[in-house]
Amino acid sequence: MNKNVYTNGKFVAAVATLCCLLWGSAFPSVKLGLDWFQIGLEDIPSKFVFAGYRFMLAGAVLLAAAKVLGIRILRLAPKDWAGLTALGLFQTGVQYLFFYIGVAHTTGVKGSIMNATTTFFSVLLAHFLYKNDRLTPNKVGGCLLGFLGVVLVNFHTDLLDFSFRLNGEGFIIIAALVFSIAALYSKRLAGRIDVIVITGYSLLIGGVALTVTGLLGGGRVTHFTLSSAALLLYLALLSSVAFCLWNLLLKYNKVGQVSVYNFLIPVFGSLLSALFLGETILEMKNLIALLLVCGGIALVYRKSRGRKAIPAK
Repeated sequence: MNKNVYTNGKFVAAVATLCCLLWGSAFPSVKLGLDWFQIGLEDIPSKFVFAGYRFMLAGAVLLAAAKVLGIRILRLAPKDWAGLTALGLFQTGVQYLFFYIGVAHTTGVKGSIMNATTTFFSVLLAHFLYKNDRLTPNKVGGCLLGFLGVVLVNFHTDLLDFSFRLNGEGFIIIAALVFSIAALYSKRLAGRIDVIVITGYSLLIGGVALTVTGLLGGGRVTHFTLSSAALLLYLALLSSVAFCLWNLLLKYNKVGQVSVYNFLIPVFGSLLSALFLGETILEMKNLIALLLVCGGIALVYRKSRGRKAIPAK
């Protein structure tokens, strides 16, 4: 496919929105999965194993697809193996270690909002790393609009409790920072390694790390049924598709232009959780939140067009 296609505004919007929709669907899917596999709320080691199985399967699917497409998955330079290993341990392993511990020590409302800081970190880091991805008034305003939408869709009386715990809200913010740094690193790797290979190995290696960590901590995943196995497969497929497409967008576009779509994840997550978990969905705040997020995206995108990002010297 021509590179110009990957930088086309409509293509970026469609693919980024699809990624966020898939990631948003992970919220109710993971919740159902924990229930169907009978993993307790405080059983963090078993959650690590559950996540590990998901990402190992996702990575294996992508690497198998790469092999079928004739892409080299084994003949890589030593520095490439080192880079892929570091990315997998950091992006998938470390990020989800912090994320799952953080989620267990805060409310879902606060967790969703804290996780939305991913966009701020990505935009800020890109400002210092790429010459033509600087902060602008439109970019700052768009990020604030999007974040306001995330706060609104998750508004609950829990927000009136201003408590902050390092192993709760703090860990989720750290996870968001880890994801942002890893996304920028994967963008650099994409200059010499195929995106499918990068994503496949990062998911596989990170999944192995999570599984081993969980098993050493006494975690176990049992109660496999046709329904629970199918749900695990869906979670793996959504991860492989979403991460691969996201990395592809980052390869050819400015980080700020792509990252702002992250604000759609909690909005989709909220809407899909309401749909599949039987919660109220037809609320005015959901519509207003979606409009705010879309307005923020439009504001950022207006100032994000241009040449491919150039690494800062």
